[in-house]
Amino acid sequence: MAINRLQHARKTALLRAGAGAGLALTATFGLASPALADVPEKAPQAARVASAPQTQQANKISVTASQLLQLAKAQVGTSENAYGGGTKFQQWYANSQRALETIRRDGGTRRGYLNAPWCAMFVSWVGEQLGARPQVGWDAWTVAHARWFVANKRWGDAPKPGAVVFFSWSGGKSLSSIRHVGFVVKDNGNGTISTIEGNTGNGRVEERVRSKSDVVGYGYPEYAG
Repeated sequence: MAINRLQHARKTALLRAGAGAGLALTATFGLASPALADVPEKAPQAARVASAPQTQQANKISVTASQLLQLAKAQVGTSENAYGGGTKFQQWYANSQRALETIRRDGGTRRGYLNAPWCAMFVSWVGEQLGARPQVGWDAWTVAHARWFVANKRWGDAPKPGAVVFFSWSGGKSLSSIRHVGFVVKDNGNGTISTIEGNTGNGRVEERVRSKSDVVGYGYPEYAG
């Protein structure tokens, strides 16, 4: 009887320790604050564990282009602060698993994303909120985001509603010339498109009308319906 009680006590202690670890993990990967500190090197493995259920659920394509554009439009007016930061899009990305991956690729720190140009972070955030990361992709660099669509054979020159549109202000048509990104709302039929974009020249999420001559290409998320 004494042995059984000892075994029960050990099992209870292990369960409590596991629960405490789970709470710690949740706290670590909550919403980042503007005073975000760099995360230890062991964080990538924890991030993968924390995001696995969400990623599996996201693989079921249930989001429509209309739903995505509705959420994007709801962000219109969201503005950065005087330092070019302070948006929920930058804070989310800085605290994401993807930030660790792009830091290894591009250099920098998590903190650096808090005041970085955020048009691609906005696009990525919208997809993430809808559970459509595998369809929309996520990155902070517009060129890499475009290359992801090309690599997944979801790239073209037709401005479909809900497409991710990539711009070059120099008139270039190569992926390396891309400088900005947003969502297509519609083709206006007169050489222009209506869009929703983050980090516009006014530092806000805005609805814009853009010339097709500034477009490098379009990435096509896989939508339901």
